[in-house]
Amino acid sequence: MIDLQGKVALVTGGSRGIGRAIAQRLAGRGAEVVINYVRHRTNASEVVAEIVNKGGRCQAIRANLADEDSLAAMFDEIRSQYSRLDIIVSNAASGVLRPVMELKSRHWDWAVNINARALMLITQQAAAMMERGGRIIAVSSIGAVRAIPNYTVVGASKGALESLVRHLAVELGPRGITVNTISAGVVETDALKKFPNRDEILASARARTPLGRLTTPEDVADLTLFLCSDLAAMIHGQAVVVDGGYAIYG
Repeated sequence: MIDLQGKVALVTGGSRGIGRAIAQRLAGRGAEVVINYVRHRTNASEVVAEIVNKGGRCQAIRANLADEDSLAAMFDEIRSQYSRLDIIVSNAASGVLRPVMELKSRHWDWAVNINARALMLITQQAAAMMERGGRIIAVSSIGAVRAIPNYTVVGASKGALESLVRHLAVELGPRGITVNTISAGVVETDALKKFPNRDEILASARARTPLGRLTTPEDVADLTLFLCSDLAAMIHGQAVVVDGGYAIYG
Protein backbone atom coordinates (compact mmCIF):
# COMPACT_ATOMS: atom_id res chain seq x y z
CA MET A 1 0.00 0.00 0.00
CA ILE A 2 1.32 3.44 -0.92
CA ASP A 3 1.95 5.50 2.21
CA LEU A 4 2.49 9.26 1.97
CA GLN A 5 2.57 9.95 5.72
CA GLY A 6 4.84 12.89 6.54
CA LYS A 7 4.84 14.28 3.01
CA VAL A 8 3.58 17.72 1.97
CA ALA A 9 1.90 18.15 -1.41
CA LEU A 10 0.84 21.20 -3.40
CA VAL A 11 -1.97 20.65 -5.92
CA THR A 12 -2.76 23.62 -8.15
CA GLY A 13 -6.29 23.92 -9.44
CA GLY A 14 -7.31 21.66 -6.58
CA SER A 15 -10.83 22.93 -6.00
CA ARG A 16 -12.64 21.00 -8.75
CA GLY A 17 -12.48 18.10 -11.17
CA ILE A 18 -9.14 16.36 -11.61
CA GLY A 19 -7.35 18.52 -9.04
CA ARG A 20 -9.98 17.80 -6.43
CA ALA A 21 -9.70 14.05 -7.00
CA ILE A 22 -5.90 14.22 -6.79
CA ALA A 23 -5.97 16.22 -3.55
CA GLN A 24 -8.39 13.73 -2.01
CA ARG A 25 -6.34 10.74 -3.11
CA LEU A 26 -3.03 12.10 -1.77
CA ALA A 27 -4.61 13.17 1.52
CA GLY A 28 -6.25 9.77 1.83
CA ARG A 29 -2.81 8.20 1.80
CA GLY A 30 -1.47 10.47 4.50
CA ALA A 31 -0.05 13.51 2.73
CA GLU A 32 -0.70 16.99 4.05
CA VAL A 33 -2.18 18.80 1.07
CA VAL A 34 -2.19 22.45 0.07
CA ILE A 35 -4.66 23.18 -2.71
CA ASN A 36 -4.44 26.30 -4.83
CA TYR A 37 -7.47 27.99 -6.36
CA VAL A 38 -8.21 31.38 -7.89
CA ARG A 39 -11.98 31.79 -8.35
CA HIS A 40 -13.84 28.91 -6.78
CA ARG A 41 -13.52 29.65 -3.07
CA THR A 42 -16.63 27.67 -2.11
CA ASN A 43 -15.42 24.60 -3.98
CA ALA A 44 -11.99 24.90 -2.37
CA SER A 45 -13.56 25.11 1.09
CA GLU A 46 -15.60 22.01 0.34
CA VAL A 47 -12.48 20.05 -0.62
CA VAL A 48 -10.71 21.11 2.57
CA ALA A 49 -13.75 20.14 4.66
CA GLU A 50 -14.10 16.76 2.97
CA ILE A 51 -10.46 15.90 3.60
CA VAL A 52 -10.41 17.16 7.19
CA ASN A 53 -13.66 15.35 8.02
CA LYS A 54 -12.01 12.11 6.96
CA GLY A 55 -9.07 12.73 9.27
CA GLY A 56 -6.75 14.25 6.68
CA ARG A 57 -4.87 17.53 6.62
CA CYS A 58 -5.56 20.16 4.00
CA GLN A 59 -5.69 23.89 3.47
CA ALA A 60 -6.49 26.16 0.53
CA ILE A 61 -4.48 29.14 -0.69
CA ARG A 62 -5.80 31.57 -3.28
CA ALA A 63 -3.37 32.63 -6.00
CA ASN A 64 -3.56 33.60 -9.65
CA LEU A 65 -0.83 31.51 -11.24
CA ALA A 66 -0.77 33.74 -14.30
CA ASP A 67 0.48 36.55 -12.06
CA GLU A 68 4.08 36.13 -10.92
CA ASP A 69 3.63 38.25 -7.79
CA SER A 70 0.53 36.32 -6.73
CA LEU A 71 2.34 33.02 -7.24
CA ALA A 72 5.32 34.26 -5.22
CA ALA A 73 2.99 35.37 -2.41
CA MET A 74 1.49 31.87 -2.33
CA PHE A 75 4.94 30.41 -1.80
CA ASP A 76 5.72 32.94 0.92
CA GLU A 77 2.68 31.59 2.75
CA ILE A 78 3.70 27.99 2.13
CA ARG A 79 7.24 28.62 3.39
CA SER A 80 5.87 30.28 6.52
CA GLN A 81 4.18 27.00 7.45
CA TYR A 82 6.32 24.23 5.96
CA SER A 83 10.05 23.61 5.75
CA ARG A 84 9.68 21.25 2.80
CA LEU A 85 7.58 20.25 -0.19
CA ASP A 86 7.65 16.66 -1.34
CA ILE A 87 5.04 16.64 -4.13
CA ILE A 88 3.94 19.24 -6.64
CA VAL A 89 1.02 18.56 -8.97
CA SER A 90 0.65 21.30 -11.57
CA ASN A 91 -2.96 20.81 -12.57
CA ALA A 92 -4.43 24.33 -12.91
CA ALA A 93 -5.43 25.03 -16.50
CA SER A 94 -7.38 27.58 -18.45
CA GLY A 95 -7.88 28.84 -21.97
CA VAL A 96 -10.30 30.18 -24.54
CA LEU A 97 -12.02 27.62 -26.76
CA ARG A 98 -12.38 29.23 -30.18
CA PRO A 99 -11.40 28.63 -33.80
CA VAL A 100 -7.93 29.94 -34.70
CA MET A 101 -9.22 32.89 -36.71
CA GLU A 102 -11.17 34.18 -33.70
CA LEU A 103 -8.24 34.13 -31.29
CA LYS A 104 -6.48 37.21 -29.94
CA SER A 105 -2.93 37.47 -28.68
CA ARG A 106 -4.24 37.88 -25.12
CA HIS A 107 -5.90 34.46 -25.39
CA TRP A 108 -2.54 32.94 -26.29
CA ASP A 109 -0.75 34.71 -23.44
CA TRP A 110 -3.35 33.66 -20.87
CA ALA A 111 -3.29 29.98 -21.83
CA VAL A 112 0.50 29.75 -22.00
CA ASN A 113 0.98 31.61 -18.73
CA ILE A 114 -1.45 29.42 -16.78
CA ASN A 115 -0.82 26.09 -18.48
CA ALA A 116 2.95 26.18 -19.05
CA ARG A 117 4.79 29.17 -17.60
CA ALA A 118 3.27 28.59 -14.16
CA LEU A 119 5.07 25.25 -13.86
CA MET A 120 8.41 26.95 -14.50
CA LEU A 121 7.71 29.59 -11.83
CA ILE A 122 6.40 27.00 -9.37
CA THR A 123 9.49 24.85 -9.85
CA GLN A 124 11.79 27.83 -9.33
CA GLN A 125 10.03 28.62 -6.05
CA ALA A 126 9.70 25.04 -4.84
CA ALA A 127 13.01 23.46 -5.82
CA ALA A 128 14.82 24.75 -2.72
CA MET A 129 12.15 23.09 -0.56
CA MET A 130 12.41 19.70 -2.24
CA GLU A 131 14.71 16.88 -1.20
CA ARG A 132 15.76 13.70 -2.99
CA GLY A 133 12.69 11.65 -3.76
CA GLY A 134 10.64 14.74 -4.57
CA ARG A 135 7.96 14.48 -7.22
CA ILE A 136 6.82 17.07 -9.75
CA ILE A 137 3.85 16.06 -11.89
CA ALA A 138 2.18 18.13 -14.60
CA VAL A 139 -1.31 17.31 -15.83
CA SER A 140 -1.64 17.59 -19.60
CA SER A 141 -4.11 16.26 -22.16
CA ILE A 142 -4.26 14.40 -25.44
CA GLY A 143 -4.70 17.81 -27.09
CA ALA A 144 -0.97 18.40 -26.67
CA VAL A 145 -0.28 15.97 -29.52
CA ARG A 146 -3.61 15.78 -31.36
CA ALA A 147 -5.63 18.49 -33.08
CA ILE A 148 -9.00 19.07 -31.41
CA PRO A 149 -11.53 21.61 -32.71
CA ASN A 150 -11.46 24.91 -30.77
CA TYR A 151 -8.58 23.68 -28.59
CA THR A 152 -5.77 25.55 -30.36
CA VAL A 153 -4.28 27.73 -27.64
CA VAL A 154 -4.89 25.18 -24.90
CA GLY A 155 -3.37 22.36 -26.94
CA ALA A 156 -0.35 24.46 -27.88
CA SER A 157 0.19 25.45 -24.26
CA LYS A 158 -0.07 21.82 -23.17
CA GLY A 159 2.53 20.93 -25.80
CA ALA A 160 4.81 23.58 -24.29
CA LEU A 161 4.10 22.13 -20.83
CA GLU A 162 5.18 18.65 -21.90
CA SER A 163 8.39 20.03 -23.44
CA LEU A 164 9.11 21.96 -20.24
CA VAL A 165 8.71 18.76 -18.21
CA ARG A 166 11.42 17.06 -20.27
CA HIS A 167 13.82 19.95 -19.73
CA LEU A 168 13.07 20.10 -16.01
CA ALA A 169 13.68 16.37 -15.79
CA VAL A 170 17.20 16.81 -17.14
CA GLU A 171 17.98 19.61 -14.69
CA LEU A 172 16.39 18.15 -11.58
CA GLY A 173 17.18 14.48 -12.11
CA PRO A 174 20.69 14.75 -10.60
CA ARG A 175 19.04 16.06 -7.42
CA GLY A 176 16.85 12.97 -7.17
CA ILE A 177 13.64 14.84 -8.08
CA THR A 178 11.51 13.15 -10.72
CA VAL A 179 9.43 15.19 -13.16
CA ASN A 180 6.68 13.65 -15.29
CA THR A 181 3.55 14.49 -17.24
CA ILE A 182 0.19 12.79 -16.95
CA SER A 183 -1.58 12.96 -20.30
CA ALA A 184 -5.26 12.45 -19.67
CA GLY A 185 -7.81 11.32 -22.22
CA VAL A 186 -11.30 12.81 -22.45
CA VAL A 187 -12.41 13.47 -18.87
CA GLU A 188 -15.93 14.68 -18.18
CA THR A 189 -15.40 17.64 -15.83
CA ASP A 190 -16.81 21.16 -15.52
CA ALA A 191 -14.09 22.34 -17.90
CA LEU A 192 -15.51 20.19 -20.69
CA LYS A 193 -18.85 21.99 -20.40
CA LYS A 194 -17.20 25.00 -22.03
CA PHE A 195 -16.64 23.14 -25.30
CA PRO A 196 -19.23 24.16 -27.93
CA ASN A 197 -19.05 20.60 -29.32
CA ARG A 198 -19.08 18.88 -25.92
CA ASP A 199 -21.69 16.22 -26.71
CA GLU A 200 -19.91 15.25 -29.92
CA ILE A 201 -16.59 14.94 -28.09
CA LEU A 202 -18.06 12.73 -25.37
CA ALA A 203 -19.89 10.45 -27.80
CA SER A 204 -16.83 10.06 -30.01
CA ALA A 205 -14.55 9.37 -27.04
CA ARG A 206 -16.81 6.64 -25.69
CA ALA A 207 -17.08 5.00 -29.10
CA ARG A 208 -13.32 5.11 -29.70
CA THR A 209 -12.14 3.98 -26.26
CA PRO A 210 -11.37 0.24 -26.20
CA LEU A 211 -12.19 -0.03 -22.49
CA GLY A 212 -15.63 1.37 -23.23
CA ARG A 213 -15.84 4.35 -20.87
CA LEU A 214 -14.46 7.82 -20.37
CA THR A 215 -11.47 8.52 -18.17
CA THR A 216 -12.52 9.81 -14.75
CA PRO A 217 -10.79 12.27 -12.40
CA GLU A 218 -10.24 9.31 -10.08
CA ASP A 219 -8.34 7.46 -12.83
CA VAL A 220 -6.00 10.43 -13.12
CA ALA A 221 -5.68 10.60 -9.33
CA ASP A 222 -4.72 6.92 -9.18
CA LEU A 223 -1.91 7.46 -11.68
CA THR A 224 -0.77 10.51 -9.74
CA LEU A 225 -0.59 8.47 -6.56
CA PHE A 226 1.50 5.83 -8.32
CA LEU A 227 3.93 8.44 -9.69
CA CYS A 228 4.29 9.87 -6.18
CA SER A 229 5.30 6.48 -4.79
CA ASP A 230 8.64 4.70 -4.58
CA LEU A 231 7.30 2.26 -7.19
CA ALA A 232 7.79 5.04 -9.79
CA ALA A 233 11.33 5.97 -8.77
CA MET A 234 12.73 5.35 -12.29
CA ILE A 235 9.90 6.94 -14.27
CA HIS A 236 11.33 10.29 -15.24
CA GLY A 237 10.76 12.85 -17.97
CA GLN A 238 7.84 10.89 -19.40
CA ALA A 239 4.32 11.67 -20.57
CA VAL A 240 2.28 8.81 -19.10
CA VAL A 241 -1.10 8.39 -20.78
CA VAL A 242 -4.29 7.45 -18.92
CA ASP A 243 -7.15 7.20 -21.43
CA GLY A 244 -8.48 3.64 -21.61
CA GLY A 245 -6.73 3.19 -24.96
CA TYR A 246 -8.37 6.16 -26.70
CA ALA A 247 -5.08 7.46 -28.13
CA ILE A 248 -4.13 4.23 -29.89
CA TYR A 249 -6.73 4.88 -32.59
CA GLY A 250 -4.43 7.60 -33.94
